[in-house]
Amino acid sequence: MKKNVLVSLVLAATLAVSALTGCGAAAGGADSSADKTIKVGATPVPHAEILDNIVKEVLAEDGWTLETVVFSDYVLPNTSLEEGELDANYFQTLGYMNQQNSDAGLHLTAVAGIHIEPMGIYSEKYTSLADLPDGASIGIPNDPDNGERGIDLLVQKGLLTSKGGFGTDANYNEDSLTNDAEANPHGYVITPLEAASLPLSLPDLDAATINGNYALEAGLPAKHPALDIESFDAETTVKRTNFLVVKDGNQESEKTKALIKALQSDKVQKYIDDTYKGAVITSFIDAQ
Repeated sequence: MKKNVLVSLVLAATLAVSALTGCGAAAGGADSSADKTIKVGATPVPHAEILDNIVKEVLAEDGWTLETVVFSDYVLPNTSLEEGELDANYFQTLGYMNQQNSDAGLHLTAVAGIHIEPMGIYSEKYTSLADLPDGASIGIPNDPDNGERGIDLLVQKGLLTSKGGFGTDANYNEDSLTNDAEANPHGYVITPLEAASLPLSLPDLDAATINGNYALEAGLPAKHPALDIESFDAETTVKRTNFLVVKDGNQESEKTKALIKALQSDKVQKYIDDTYKGAVITSFIDAQ
């Protein structure tokens, strides 16, 4: 009886060790496979296009598998990254990331600059800025950040001589600028509209300052190339760059290093230049 009990105990112990070893092997196999898969959240254009059409190929050369998760909004890519559902995301500027960290209590950090989507001046009626007549209607985005960006672009390209009090005087709005003969000697009618609707409204305007992503989604660079696009100095380059972002603590992970190497590669540079023809420009800068 004692012998049978002893044999039973030995068998049970052997099976338990085998089961644990099997579980460990399975878990190790799953982890090994997962370690070579990188999950990145992105918005559709141009971020997901860049990831799927060229970055996936570059990563594969080093043995990595890229899984792109496409989001239609700007909130979920960050909360999903915070919750560990993504390894990184690629869609946002430093300003937006910092605001989200502050407002939503997130712990995200930028690790590499990838590209800028320049705001451009587009028109379906004219082919050069010099052709715009006095009193022309010019659309700008109606949100504060992009609206001021649009006004800055008009000043930068000489359509306005200054911003007047726009962005500094709470009582000075688009109508004020329209009627400000000193800042707006050509009497352009500055028309604020929702940024996403500007491409659809372009036939009813003489021109509009349109964000690069919305111009791309509407196919404007191919149909009606920008009359001119933003120029950037060192400060605005950092401000307008779209960064690769990870959760704090993962800056030096192998996945992060692989993503930075792939996204800032010569192949990605060529793809962006050839595909977007100025509507997207590379900005391979370090995170600030």
